[in-house]
Amino acid sequence: MSTTVDVNLPVDPEAARVLEDPARRRAAGRVLSDLLVRGRLPQLLEEALCETKRQARASGLTDEIIDEELAAWKRERQE
Repeated sequence: MSTTVDVNLPVDPEAARVLEDPARRRAAGRVLSDLLVRGRLPQLLEEALCETKRQARASGLTDEIIDEELAAWKRERQE
């Protein structure tokens, strides 16, 4: 069984509200530990991207719609 230590970190108010839930706070602590100590950043990013893609597909987004939105966003940034 691993030992954990509470630390104070500055976060924005929205994140603080999310972290009021003890289960979410523990999950966030595990992710942060993995990022900082175990070097799992590439795997965590891949997992996050896969979940985002799954949610997008479930909402009816297609690669074509996403490509169109990205192109529009890039055009707006160039103006």
